[in-house]
Amino acid sequence: MTDIRFDGRVAVVTGAGNGLGRSYALELAKAGAKVVVNDLGGSGAGVGASTSAAERVVQEIRDNGGEAIANADTVATRAGGAAIVQAALDTWGKLDILISNAGFLRNNRFEDLTDEQIDPIIDVHLKAAFYVGQPAYRAMRAAGYGRMLFTGSASAMFGHAWQANYAAGKAAMLGLSNVIALEGSAYGIQSNVMMPTASSRLEGEMTSGYMEIPQFAKSFESADFSITEGRMGPEFNTPLALYLVSEESTATHGVYSSNSGRYARVRICVAEGWVAPKGNVPPSIGDIGAHFDKISELGNYSEPMTGYDEFTASANAARKQGVYP
Repeated sequence: MTDIRFDGRVAVVTGAGNGLGRSYALELAKAGAKVVVNDLGGSGAGVGASTSAAERVVQEIRDNGGEAIANADTVATRAGGAAIVQAALDTWGKLDILISNAGFLRNNRFEDLTDEQIDPIIDVHLKAAFYVGQPAYRAMRAAGYGRMLFTGSASAMFGHAWQANYAAGKAAMLGLSNVIALEGSAYGIQSNVMMPTASSRLEGEMTSGYMEIPQFAKSFESADFSITEGRMGPEFNTPLALYLVSEESTATHGVYSSNSGRYARVRICVAEGWVAPKGNVPPSIGDIGAHFDKISELGNYSEPMTGYDEFTASANAARKQGVYP
């Protein structure tokens, strides 16, 4: 495949002052995109603010012959999100790409999480996706083209002890992106979620306290890290992120994983399950227990793309099991 270019495209990358966002912004600009480099400049725990992080990335882009502007508005308020998108519109008159990447960690046991550890995490992940995403979507809809990429996490899809707040915010990206993909399909807008894996400054916000959970500790200690050496930098995630927001990509309504140079689709599917006997009498709790192995068996499965698709999948299962003709 020839190199994928972004000439003439305008992108907003949030949290682009460091790590993954910085890599996305640099490579987009290198491939011809004009980039709003957004970063509040806080720590990995979301403390403090500074314009220097975004300005350094912009200078690096300009030194390499690219076009970029710095923006230090917060993604965690409606006014901040609107200002970020408006910066793109005021400078270049349009917005084609949004990579919603900003975020931070505040880890603790589930039962010990405080409002100060929950609310800011929800604000910077879930609410920010609305606050930046809504004005971005409006601009894309008006133009009849757009690419949106939301940052998910294996902590949400698969689980990570001591990260209930972060996992809840990241899991919400799936539902949000799916709806945007459906609504955006009428206006040339595609939306996906990417689960990156990278060594970054956020690691400094993690402690080993989660190893108190035996099941989690066993998973960590038995994990095979043999392919990770030299492959955990942000740059290993960037090719997938940029492809998903490129004009060449037709992918939408999806979740994709990037882990140590392995790139894969992550699926949410529904098993065939067990269908209760024909009629309008619901099964008993005992019926559920008696058929729970069948209910839990993945076996044949379908992948509903809307909630209504599941009705069709249920009808197909009923016919297959001879419950309904």
